[in-house]
Amino acid sequence: WVSKVWNSVEKHKKKKFTSIIHGKYSHAETIATSSFADKYLIVLNKSQAEYVCNYILNGGSRDEFMDKFKSAHSEGFDPDLDLEQIGIANQTTMLKTETEEIGKLLERTMMRKYGPDKLNEHYQNFNTICDATQERQDAMAGLFDEKLDLMVVIGGFNSSNTTHLQEMAIENGIPSYHIDGAKRILSGNKIEHKPLGNEVKISEGWLPEGKVVVGVTSGASTPDKAVEDTINKILEMKLVVMN
Repeated sequence: WVSKVWNSVEKHKKKKFTSIIHGKYSHAETIATSSFADKYLIVLNKSQAEYVCNYILNGGSRDEFMDKFKSAHSEGFDPDLDLEQIGIANQTTMLKTETEEIGKLLERTMMRKYGPDKLNEHYQNFNTICDATQERQDAMAGLFDEKLDLMVVIGGFNSSNTTHLQEMAIENGIPSYHIDGAKRILSGNKIEHKPLGNEVKISEGWLPEGKVVVGVTSGASTPDKAVEDTINKILEMKLVVMN
């Protein structure tokens, strides 16, 4: 699926468009994607995209712009020249909803600046969201209707798509525990997990007594066996016998 993103960036390059890449500038996939572009700008989130759109419409301080994106643009990038023709691309593990919002924001901005008749001359958009990532994010959104007491997110601690699943739980007010396997569920109602944006830690009393509704999800590359083992471990802790 990453190759689909690279193909999109290649199309931007052929048309002399600047690729606006939704991703983390230090992430290996984004670094690889940007290498296929001639001109590019990397935006981390919708807030940064809004800043770019405001600059496109209203101008601003070039020095401030360059400082804000100092590690996230191609060599020789000039915001006064290189934002006239843009195309959207993304790190495939970024939040689907945010990538879509950024794409729509950029589209509206270019339409407002150049008019609907000339939109295609100034903006390109291709669907480059990974199917596996999208499926998990959609399924995760469905879990929020189940009145969960807590969420267990399984996947590598350096996995962007797993981290985004954890973010979704937190944004919906659900206690979330990011682990990389069943071995992190310890005896004595303890769990070794990675809080969002922090180092791995051990928490006690994470699994409430009595009836509890636990949501379990996993990153796109997490083996099914890791999910199965985690579910079984949780059930064992609740003294449920698997038949």
